[in-house]
Amino acid sequence: MALHTAPRLNIGISSCLLGEKVRYDGGHKRSHFCSETLGQIADFVPFCPEMAAGMPSPRPSIRLVSRSSQIIASTRDGKDLTRALQQAGSQQVEQLTDINGYIFCASSPSCGMANVRLYLEDSNNNSKQGVGVFAQQVMERYPLLPVEENGRLNDAILRENFITRVY
Repeated sequence: MALHTAPRLNIGISSCLLGEKVRYDGGHKRSHFCSETLGQIADFVPFCPEMAAGMPSPRPSIRLVSRSSQIIASTRDGKDLTRALQQAGSQQVEQLTDINGYIFCASSPSCGMANVRLYLEDSNNNSKQGVGVFAQQVMERYPLLPVEENGRLNDAILRENFITRVY
């Protein structure tokens, strides 16, 4: 009697969650759950929008800013990086046709799914009402794709729900 093995999952993921040193500070946010546990049943499609847009690591930090009724991604000195991030993201989004789910890096101005700090222009006043530039592109293009943030996967119920939806 042959044993049936489930096919490996194909999951998109923020590169920093796999330990790649792509963050603004030259570091990473390696997730043990993603790389070790989920890695046993999944192949990953890592992506970092900032690196794909040609930004170095380390680099000046980026933040979401509400400017003239638009939300932009900019450095603290006001350099608008929105278009570069959107272009890099658009190219990646079109290649994500064969994934089962996506795991984003929480709080990131490019990859946060929700509750990303959104600053008022010329101010440090902010609220947690933003959505990362790339995360928004993925969620708009693939509205039925199971998505989650790394921090939320520490919650057993949310983790189980994500894995169930991915399968």
